[in-house]
Formats: sequence, C-alpha cells, structure tokens
Amino acid sequence: MRKLDLDAMDFDELWLLHEQLAQILSEKIRAEKLELEKRLAQLNRPEPIGETKSPSAEKQTDRPPRRRYPKVLPKYCNPADPEETWSGRGKQPRWLVAALQPGRRLEEFRISDPDQPPKDETDHGQS
Repeated sequence: MRKLDLDAMDFDELWLLHEQLAQILSEKIRAEKLELEKRLAQLNRPEPIGETKSPSAEKQTDRPPRRRYPKVLPKYCNPADPEETWSGRGKQPRWLVAALQPGRRLEEFRISDPDQPPKDETDHGQS
C-alpha cells in the first residue's frame, strides 16, 4: 500500500478518503459483530441430551442425599404479636432482644407445653 501525502491533498480528496474509510470501517464492524453473535449463540446453546455432564453435576451424584431434619416447634412467643415466634435456635429475633434489654427473662416468653402440667412459681419445690 502506498503512503499518502495527506498534507498535499485538497479538501475534496480528503473528504472522499474520509467517507471511504468510514464505509470500510462500518462493514468490518458489522462483520465482527456478526461473528461475535454467532460465538455467543454457540455458548448459550443448551446441551443436547446424551452429552457428557458438567463436572459439578457429577460431584452432586457422588454425595449421599442430604439428611432431612424434623420441623422445630416454636418455644418462645412475642406477647405483643403472637404470630412472632422463635424456636430457640439460631440468632434471637429483634423483638426478643428488645424485650430482654430492660431486664426481663427469657422464660417469661416461653410458650406453655400442652403435654406438661403448668409450673406453680409460688411452690419453689417446697412441700
């Protein structure tokens, strides 16, 4: 390709050269975009049935199934809103933390167990 002397060219020649360059760049950009879209479509294509599985899927089948835990019944209840309960596991809920700050005890919020007879707090184990 020969080297152009751009300083020696007049305005019309430079403008024509500019339009030709813009046209060539536009076509090359369009072709590159089409190629990238084809590659993206190949990457997004779902895996056909019968193909090899991914390594992460194989690892999951080697493990035994996760143990099922029984549902834990609530042990504590918010007296202001009986819908709010806590099982006694994990982090204490905000309502309970706020209620314990003034000096109340956790046992004050315990839900009575229907299978156990109610404790008489005045008895204190004396007969």
